[in-house]
Amino acid sequence: MSSTQTAIPSGPSNRRASRSVLVAHGQRKIWVGGDAPVVVQSMTNTDTANAIETAIQIRDLARAGSELVRLTVDRPEAAEAVPYIREQLDKMDVDVPLVGDFHYNGHTLLNDYPECAKALSKYRINPGNVGKGAKRDTQFAQMIEVAARYDKPVRIGVNWGSLDQALLARIMDENAGRAEPWSAQAVMYEALITSAIENAVRAEELGLGRDKIILSCKVSGVQDLIAVYRELAKRCDYPLHLGLTEAGMGSKGIVASTAALSVLLQEGIGDTIRISLTPEPGGDRTKEVVVGQEILQTMGLRKFTPMVIACPGCGRTTSTTFQELADNIQTYLRDSMPEWKKTYPGVEAMNVAVMGCIVNGPGESKHANIGISLPGTGESPAAPVFVDGAKFATLRGERIVEEFQEIVLNYVKKNYSKEYVQN
Repeated sequence: MSSTQTAIPSGPSNRRASRSVLVAHGQRKIWVGGDAPVVVQSMTNTDTANAIETAIQIRDLARAGSELVRLTVDRPEAAEAVPYIREQLDKMDVDVPLVGDFHYNGHTLLNDYPECAKALSKYRINPGNVGKGAKRDTQFAQMIEVAARYDKPVRIGVNWGSLDQALLARIMDENAGRAEPWSAQAVMYEALITSAIENAVRAEELGLGRDKIILSCKVSGVQDLIAVYRELAKRCDYPLHLGLTEAGMGSKGIVASTAALSVLLQEGIGDTIRISLTPEPGGDRTKEVVVGQEILQTMGLRKFTPMVIACPGCGRTTSTTFQELADNIQTYLRDSMPEWKKTYPGVEAMNVAVMGCIVNGPGESKHANIGISLPGTGESPAAPVFVDGAKFATLRGERIVEEFQEIVLNYVKKNYSKEYVQN
């Protein structure tokens, strides 16, 4: 390397210094901000008043890896159900902290249903939906006072779909007086950021500790989100929650969320994320958890489950065997993780390669902890398996899937058991 060259950066920027917020339930402690890992959270879409259905979905989200789960608390029946939901989760040994999502009547529900207020581990307050006119300050204060009384952290979550109209009017009036007025888009950005920060300052004045506040400014446009959070991160040191609101359905929602969050995370912005996917009819709500985890893991920020490297296929791979094997192994690994992470520490860092022909198959397989190179069209019907870079076995016949899965399990037991790690 010449004296004028510099090394290529090898990963995301160092995360900016921010305050830490503790979100806890019992012995389960989730730190958000500071040097803590970026946290993955999700939200239920059941009727909270249906306590059993909601508890089951929360269990599934937690099992998929959601570290915080938010649920709607929109009416008395929902508030009454929250303590029972918490009780059912504790009986199932699901200790994930719960976040209550409040709009319009949160001040009433938190004060009228103290058991709900205590059962929740964190509150989300949208400043745009707290109240209007003279009522706004009073109702916001009532919610913050409950949070301070029960020592609960609060996310002050601004959303451009429900922005405080009085504040927006004020920002617009200020803009009109400028010699060179900002664009309407810039005014909207400023209103979002100002709302978040001013309400955080107000919460502190009302007695909520600075170490109890998380901020978010959620929008649905990729470039809008990037611009807003870059500026928000410059102006405050509160932990920040990232997410495109109304990201969309299917691949659109996944791509948009990945595009926006990856840029910010690479710059060290963001302490907790949620992927707001619109569920497909009959779709699995846990998809948003998986996508969030995969964004963080593919960026090298977290490790959640062994990664499967799989061949995309081409004219050399007219058989679908490698596709079926890759899907089988990926499903097997993810389904096994809830138990494996208790018994096999570090297994989430394992890499598995499932390749489809001789071109890159052996090479990719050697780079992985365990890899299999399946025969392409016209190749000998044999599948060499590589373990830690060395050829381990050659599989043939109808039981390749089962035999490869056995090799993976034996590798996990040998290399990640607690006894092995201790030695």
